[in-house]
Amino acid sequence: MSVVGQSVPRVDGAAKAAGATRYLDDLVFPGMLFGRTIRATIPCGRVTGVHFDFDRTGFTVVDWRDIPGPNAILHVTDDQPCLVQSEVRHAAEPVLLLAHPDRETLWAAQVRLDEERAEPVLDPRRSPRSHKDILIERGDLAAGFAAADVVVEGEYRTGHQEHVYIEPQGIIAVPEEGGGITIHGSIQCPYYVHHALTHLLALPADKVRVVAAELGGGFGGKEDYPSVIAAHAALLAFKARRPVKLVYERAEDMWATTKRHPSIVRHRTGVTKDGRLVAMEIEILLDGGAYVTLSPVVLSRCCLHATGGYRCPNVRIAGRAAFTNSGPNGAFRGFGAPQAQFALEAHMDRVAEALEMDPARLRLRNVLRPGDTMPTGQRMGDDCSAGTVLRQAVRRSGWTRKRRAWQGTDRGIGLALFCHGGGFTGSGEERLASRCTLETTATGVRVLVAATEMGQGSWTVLAQVVADALGVPLEQVAVAVPDTAVVPNSGPTVASRTSMVVGRILERGAKDLKERLGGLAPAEHFRRHGPVSVTTRYEAPPGLSWDEEHYRGDAYATFAWACDVAEVRLDPDTYEARASKLTLVQEFGRPLNPVLALGQIEGGTAQGIGWALTEEVVMREGAMANAQLTNYCIPTTLDTPPMETVVVENPFPHGAFGAKGLGELPMDGPAPAIVNALRHLGLDLREVPATPERVMDAVDRRARPTAGR
Repeated sequence: MSVVGQSVPRVDGAAKAAGATRYLDDLVFPGMLFGRTIRATIPCGRVTGVHFDFDRTGFTVVDWRDIPGPNAILHVTDDQPCLVQSEVRHAAEPVLLLAHPDRETLWAAQVRLDEERAEPVLDPRRSPRSHKDILIERGDLAAGFAAADVVVEGEYRTGHQEHVYIEPQGIIAVPEEGGGITIHGSIQCPYYVHHALTHLLALPADKVRVVAAELGGGFGGKEDYPSVIAAHAALLAFKARRPVKLVYERAEDMWATTKRHPSIVRHRTGVTKDGRLVAMEIEILLDGGAYVTLSPVVLSRCCLHATGGYRCPNVRIAGRAAFTNSGPNGAFRGFGAPQAQFALEAHMDRVAEALEMDPARLRLRNVLRPGDTMPTGQRMGDDCSAGTVLRQAVRRSGWTRKRRAWQGTDRGIGLALFCHGGGFTGSGEERLASRCTLETTATGVRVLVAATEMGQGSWTVLAQVVADALGVPLEQVAVAVPDTAVVPNSGPTVASRTSMVVGRILERGAKDLKERLGGLAPAEHFRRHGPVSVTTRYEAPPGLSWDEEHYRGDAYATFAWACDVAEVRLDPDTYEARASKLTLVQEFGRPLNPVLALGQIEGGTAQGIGWALTEEVVMREGAMANAQLTNYCIPTTLDTPPMETVVVENPFPHGAFGAKGLGELPMDGPAPAIVNALRHLGLDLREVPATPERVMDAVDRRARPTAGR
């Protein structure tokens, strides 16, 4: 009986429900020390002196001079130092590391830094330096605007967002005989950390082992940053010759780690009287922070999603990720697409307003269909479902009736159409060349992949794929702990790629293994002939091509599609906007485990609601000033409205059993849908989060129509 498409229980569910799962901070090694980071407090300048106001007996102290290799954390580039030598580029930048057997003694130690402050660059608009620039052009923009009857311009802004994973960042580094190091950590991407440590520690690959412990959430925050904290723990462990545990408290985690990139997006759109888009000029500015980290690839996805689900013959998209003296920004669920599609969808409602046209009707007139092309020249296949999800969302939500009935009340309704490319951009998956291994065991088969389980259910889904393709019961499939000494590099657990890409590799590998078993069950074959293993590599879908230099061709193998309809109530006294219901229509190929898919949709939507309404990072001198959950407000269950979820199936033939990526898609839609619901109330909001203060300003502008124009 097939298990793909069934809501089977999570393979890791029983242990977690029973409290038996051991997370990073539960692990203890003999002789283990506790680690701590001493950080700069200025946004820009130099450290000129260090003073230890404590007895250093029993302490291990590490600075940049203790680094055996290059003083650099290897991400896209190696511009970020592991520890400050003298120059400081952002507040909270690591300067020194301490370790001690007693945690209280460690935290009681007083270290004073002599710092010389310089003038920081905190506004990305005034930054003279770019981490990355991208230009995408199609058609004749001047001719497009000349053909337009109406031109609408606008600027849209989004702020930082903090990940707030339940489990904070944590690493244990264990020195090994022979000069090696083993890292146990709350890590999304074990091979990223492995690559960074071989560079920093000047060690051969076989001397660095990275084991991903159980993760208490990630959302992208444990993609790039674990390379930093793993480097710090490893340096302390090497110097002390003892295991070192380095786990952040919540305030340090929020103050020091990466965030979602803030954005400023300008749109200038030409449209005919009947609502056809004829020209789109888009300027994107991201605040990359003090170091490059992942800004180039975040900007890339941002630019590639800037026109969303719409066709337009004349387009110019110019993107820039700027240097500032704020903390480096990095990966966060959606990876640039939410910023781009917030601006686009808020702008589309303003275009509809200028034409006195229903916003859903304007979108239907311009929606991408199979055979249409995107600005890069990518042609939409039969699995393009933009029109389908839009029509279903309008029908299921009662859009037309509610929009008329709620005029002049405290209730508004808005929608957002959006898409998300699955997998790495362009030829990224081919360059990665992911490998997955299956091996027979005495009880069945074991899955060897680097994909991590961080609450999304990936191990369950991958086990389902293997069970179906191999034709064995799910109970006979085990998934190995991601350990670089054991599993091949199947790529990072990012980019909505695990089910679609890694699952497809495993599906092919399982079918190959089935042939090699000659009709025997895996356990029986193991008993008779010993272990058999099959390693399978990624194969790109046929016909894809990508020109990285000119940003032309197939940016993604496929896109998932969705339309959110948000219903909002506005409190006239407190100016608090609250989502009262969301209708979520989502197409992501074929759901491999429907309950887990619904969990991704509802969880991502709740995270998007927080970004839309309450999650405001207050920055002072380039650092988070409200680094605590008392005034950085994430949605609770009381803030999460009823959600009606509709799953549209349109299988992608080159994903595992027809699957597309899902994990990031739900993040892209809630913010613009909620802001557009507020526009239905007559409020002109172009920035999120839509806090009561911003809503009050919009109410004031509505009362004084010329104000702020």
